Amino acid sequence: MPGERQSIRDNSAVGRFHGVSVSNRTVSEKQAEGQEKKNENGCRRWLRKACPCCFRRQSSSYDFTNETGGSADGAGEDNAPASPLPLTADTELNEFSLTVRSVDLLNGKSDRNRKEHHTDQYHSDQLIIRRGQTFQIELELSRPFNANTDKLHLELQTGPLPLVSKGTHIIIPLVEELQDKSWEAKIVEQNINRVKLSINSHATAVIGKYKLIITTQSLKTGERSTHDPNKDIYMLFNPWCEEDTVYMEGEKELKEYVLNDTGRVYYGTEMQIGARTWNFGQFDEGILEACLFVLDNSEVPPSGRGDPISVVRVISAMINSPDDRGVLEGNWSGNYAGGTPPTAWSGSVEILKKYHQEGGAPVKYGQCWVFSAITTTVLRCLGIPARSVTNFQSAHDTDVSLTTDVYFDENMEPIPHLNSDSVWNFHVWNDCWMARPDLPPGMGGWQAVDSTPQETSHGTFRCGPASLAAIRSGQVYLKYDAPFVFAEVNSDKIYWQRNLDGSFSQIHSEKKAVGHCISTKAVGSDQREDITHIYKYPEGSEEERIAVETACRYGSKPDMYSSPIAEDVHVEVKMDGEGPRMGGDAKLKIVVKNLSSQPRRTTLNSQVAVMYYTGVLKDTVKKDKLPVELMPNEEKIIEWILPYNQYQNQLVDQAALMLTLSGRVNETQQVLANQTSFRLRTPDLNIEPIGEAYVGKEMSAKITFTNPLPCTLRNVVVRVEGLGLRDLHPIRVGDVAKHANVTVTEHFIPTIAGTRKLVASLDCKQLTQVHGVVDITVQKSQ
Repeated sequence: MPGERQSIRDNSAVGRFHGVSVSNRTVSEKQAEGQEKKNENGCRRWLRKACPCCFRRQSSSYDFTNETGGSADGAGEDNAPASPLPLTADTELNEFSLTVRSVDLLNGKSDRNRKEHHTDQYHSDQLIIRRGQTFQIELELSRPFNANTDKLHLELQTGPLPLVSKGTHIIIPLVEELQDKSWEAKIVEQNINRVKLSINSHATAVIGKYKLIITTQSLKTGERSTHDPNKDIYMLFNPWCEEDTVYMEGEKELKEYVLNDTGRVYYGTEMQIGARTWNFGQFDEGILEACLFVLDNSEVPPSGRGDPISVVRVISAMINSPDDRGVLEGNWSGNYAGGTPPTAWSGSVEILKKYHQEGGAPVKYGQCWVFSAITTTVLRCLGIPARSVTNFQSAHDTDVSLTTDVYFDENMEPIPHLNSDSVWNFHVWNDCWMARPDLPPGMGGWQAVDSTPQETSHGTFRCGPASLAAIRSGQVYLKYDAPFVFAEVNSDKIYWQRNLDGSFSQIHSEKKAVGHCISTKAVGSDQREDITHIYKYPEGSEEERIAVETACRYGSKPDMYSSPIAEDVHVEVKMDGEGPRMGGDAKLKIVVKNLSSQPRRTTLNSQVAVMYYTGVLKDTVKKDKLPVELMPNEEKIIEWILPYNQYQNQLVDQAALMLTLSGRVNETQQVLANQTSFRLRTPDLNIEPIGEAYVGKEMSAKITFTNPLPCTLRNVVVRVEGLGLRDLHPIRVGDVAKHANVTVTEHFIPTIAGTRKLVASLDCKQLTQVHGVVDITVQKSQ
């Protein structure tokens, strides 16, 4: 009938008519064949029955059927009694079992499967597909498949103990038409013994590596045959599929948050935002296997890998190592003996490969931006849209009060052992995109997830996924870990002073102290995008204050806010341009304003300390008392200088310092308090390609650097990395004299055409956060 699928037994398909019997043949043809068979010996007659195709008559467009009649020697099956009914070709062929001879997964990078599933960038020869989408495979069978007499089904198994009830053992039946949202297979092409199957996968399927098994069966005899092609199929999340929980609209966004293998990570301070390029490398050879190895090393069984919420939570825990021997060991001590300094990494590939190759031994060492970048790589590799996010002035709330508390003694000196809360200059975590069916409507979209080990969540160092919509509105009672993320971006900073009886009184509060310039790489460019508005309402707005009050009702100190204090003296710290540079004196400006019509006097206590970027203070390097007298409505600018010789031997990673100002206005007893963090800017590595770049042809790049310090840099190492350009390996430069210029020429052979990034970073104990990047357009080989 028109529109029906053509049978493989159709004359136009395989050159024979289905079900044609001997009665259709002429008498002369039967007599001629009878004479031929009399001249055959027994072996030849057996072969005729075993492989009828080999004995097809040249003048016939159909196969012969079994005929009655005796042989010349009276032996063999020809002596059998005549059949009362003519036998057909179906009857004869199905006397032989149907088996699978070979399987073609159509897994080449240029094949339809990889192109349609957006997996053609993976450096792998395996079939990599995304769930909720059809894919195709080809089978070569031992004989033509007949839907009337044969059965065929596929099985996919994942994990050590596959079970149908757990979704780790999938049975895929053969059907006439594919239905959405079901595991099914359909024959779409046939050519004699070869069939092409179109297979539909479920949008909630467990992700991971599947083993394929194909089973054939004869309906007549019940005989079964199982074929294991020893080929694996990798199943990923599918953000292109509307039924998948991680579905994301917009090709530009998908290209950025899933397919982009390089990105930008921001660091520094809100007034001195630095950026470095990172090679995520999620498509590099061996990275998909390494990411699945991370999941295998977790305590979550394969059956739990169909839910992206669970997978993200597992990844958050497994990227760090304190309680589960995860990918990366954190180190904020400044002593990186036995490992690589966090500032020396420029990509995720080496870290993940090392973790996989060494059987799950944590790689040394990482800090927040490295944890975040590895998380971006793993999530994008598995098919979950993700991005690295930097929060400047990021609070670390240690007691779930949803405030950041600073304690002073009777003389307005900080009390170090009580100041467990801290404000990091910057902190880097991740956003990932997914629906949240486990939360009230409207809570889907971007979710915060943090792999840096800070606080435990249900007994494990992990954080998230926390809905950004919930954080913005202060609904911190919604899972997971929303209170901690809320405090990072929108907690108030509360100042306390110790009384003579040992109690503390609240003396000041800052409502705009944390959560500034929340940054991520913009879609489709290397520009910085400020996404603070996604995390919170505008500072000071009614919506923002309601969100803070809502959140604090669920904190450990819901009643700590004091009544407002009239303030007519204001103090702030400013810097010129991009701020002080490494190797010179650090100069800042303290601006004090009298907003009243009366004179004001105060003494500012200034203290500057070397600080880890986490907000933990190391050593105080300078203290001053600054008397200030202000006339009505006067603004006074105080030049503040920190000489190089006072900080040169004190700096730690990130070259950050914290200036703390405190004081009390004599006339009104108003408390003045301000904390400003700043960093000393470092030079860039300049990378200059030499000549044009072609695939397979050696080229060079010149890397130059100037030592900004008035001292010799010891044991300088430069690391270079770029997908398709070269594998990472260290270049040992040695010692670099003070203010000296260094040039290194590197040779490499590009392997991938297109615009690629070459990233370089400098590893040196005296100088960190020195890096550079250049775009190189690689042309196809001539």
